[in-house]
Amino acid sequence: MDRIIKPSRILTLTILLLALTSAVLTALYRIQIVEGAAYAAQTENSIISTVTIAAARGNILDRYGRVLVTNRTCNNITFNIDELFENGDAAANSVILLLANTVEDAGDSYTDELPITSNAPFEYLSDMTDVQRTRLDAYFQRNELSAATSAVELMAYFRDRYKIDPAYTSAEMRTISGIRYEINNRYNLGADYIFAEDVSIDLITRLMETGVPGFNVVSSFVREYNTSAAAHVLGYIGMIEDSNADIYEAAGYSANALVGRAGVESAFEEYLHGTDGEAKVVSTKGGTVISTEYMKNVEPGSNVALTLDIALQEVAESALKSFIETENAARKENNEQYEGIPGYEREIKDIITGGGVAVVEVGSGEPLAIASYPTFDVSTILDDYGEVQDAPNDPLFNRALMGAYAPGSTFKPLVALAALDNNRITTTTTIHDEGVYTKYEEAGGEMPKCWIYPGSHGDVNVTQAIEVSCNYFFYTLGDFMGIDIISNFAGRFGLGEPTGIELDESQGRAATPEFMKEAEDRPWYKGDDMAAAIGQSLNLFTPLQMALYTAALADNGRRYEASILKSVRSYDYSESFFERENILADYVNMDAEFYEAIQQGMFDAANNEGNTAYEALGDMEIKAAGKTGTAQLGKGITDNGIFICYAPYDNPQIAIAIAIEKGGSGAAVGSIARDILDYYFSFQNSQTAIETENGLLR
Repeated sequence: MDRIIKPSRILTLTILLLALTSAVLTALYRIQIVEGAAYAAQTENSIISTVTIAAARGNILDRYGRVLVTNRTCNNITFNIDELFENGDAAANSVILLLANTVEDAGDSYTDELPITSNAPFEYLSDMTDVQRTRLDAYFQRNELSAATSAVELMAYFRDRYKIDPAYTSAEMRTISGIRYEINNRYNLGADYIFAEDVSIDLITRLMETGVPGFNVVSSFVREYNTSAAAHVLGYIGMIEDSNADIYEAAGYSANALVGRAGVESAFEEYLHGTDGEAKVVSTKGGTVISTEYMKNVEPGSNVALTLDIALQEVAESALKSFIETENAARKENNEQYEGIPGYEREIKDIITGGGVAVVEVGSGEPLAIASYPTFDVSTILDDYGEVQDAPNDPLFNRALMGAYAPGSTFKPLVALAALDNNRITTTTTIHDEGVYTKYEEAGGEMPKCWIYPGSHGDVNVTQAIEVSCNYFFYTLGDFMGIDIISNFAGRFGLGEPTGIELDESQGRAATPEFMKEAEDRPWYKGDDMAAAIGQSLNLFTPLQMALYTAALADNGRRYEASILKSVRSYDYSESFFERENILADYVNMDAEFYEAIQQGMFDAANNEGNTAYEALGDMEIKAAGKTGTAQLGKGITDNGIFICYAPYDNPQIAIAIAIEKGGSGAAVGSIARDILDYYFSFQNSQTAIETENGLLR
């Protein structure tokens, strides 16, 4: 049966349609007729711009989740180029000068990388950076200027090109030229010119009050450091350098992006750097935003956790600095007493130029602390780079990873293991210390002396030889084995080999005939075997390599890679992208008795009164094993001081290596290791128990 539509329903629908049609027509009439002129004016005066929305860089944390590096929200000022130059060069120059003066009056600074002095007579900066030079050369090429153009000639070119009124002073002309030059350079790089970064609210208010057009205030982030320690490890960020701009461009980075330039910031750039967003913003010429359309979402960077213990790092840096500064002060005072007095030359010691400390975990190889002195303030390095770069003793040089030092007697445990493993001696073999090694006397060869000469250590076995550091014993082993066996064992224990750390490091070198030919252009002699066996000759290793070698001695030959990356998690910590796994780099497997003999010798060196490591470690409640080294640098030069140790002796947890340039002796620098061990065993357990993952640094 067909349904019949009621007339009342048809009437209701008709009335509803008429009402809707009437409303639409009324709205159209209001928009197009009544308010049409106003909307047309607003559309005509509106500015459409594409805005980059900065992505927050990932945090850097230590092994216990303490935040070392994070971000702080800031305000930057950029130019709206179309609006700035809408009324021509003269008006733009006036606005530029007004904005620059307002920024300076507020105590802020603006971006000006033009490498020319700020006042006449104009000259190129003597400390022009490589980036400034590259961009200046590119500017010359784009504008068909001679590479020999002087600063005065370039300023005259700027005045003409940018139509700078002659009524402006030379200083004002320089200000306008510098900013116009930056605008040109950024445009050619395809990037916005960030006029001023991290500006104060007071400055923004002042600029708003001026009513001048042409600038925008955009939100961004500033890198913030919660610790003054680990500067060499953490590194810093900066603008993309021209030398690798193509690489970053191919990876989708904007030309204005801040990227890691050193340390962890550079090594883990792929994790830390987020992806910027993009929005289309419609605003009035007065700066009022009409609408915002997000075209690309922001993806913040991931959070990177390191193997470092920042508290232990701070202790290591403090101990290193205190030792060097205290020792240098004492040396200066002592040297003044003996300078110029004949016969007292040996009392005068060189000033220590620097040092490095590496602390690693036994059984994993994880670096717990990597300290270098002198150091720098990572939070201000970009502002102070030139000054720091020219400072005495190169504060930018990471001695713990890049410094390569002769190991001295700290090399003897390795030589002893090589001799045992190659059946040159047994653990009970004794050698009589004659004081002078005369085997090659008749052939006119070297006759090296034991350090105790004219005394003698008498009959010593391998354990005793390590305890008293008997050179004669190890001259004999070097003579027995030759350099090939020794250098092969050095490589097995990671000496002269990459450590696996993701930061820049020196590979060092184990002494070999090939290295001798390369370094000194001479053949390898038998005396070189003996010198190499006591850690001299051309053996050169970093503190981190020596710390890993020490950990392997403590762990019966197990040497691990030293990756500093603990984990990587998403910006909100909800997702894990990477978790560190221990990587065994090598396992020097031999009779456990051999390791026990070496370990006992290192224990005795640290715990028997009168031995070189005793003063630093002898009275510790938790017993340690150690070995000192004195690395000779040449006649009249104070020796380097080298020290290695691990603890506890019966259950090794950490290993330490220290190298002090012109430190004098290994025994002298052992106090640094003592400070580190005291902290680790007195406070580490209670400290880590109360740390919560991703907690703030104290």
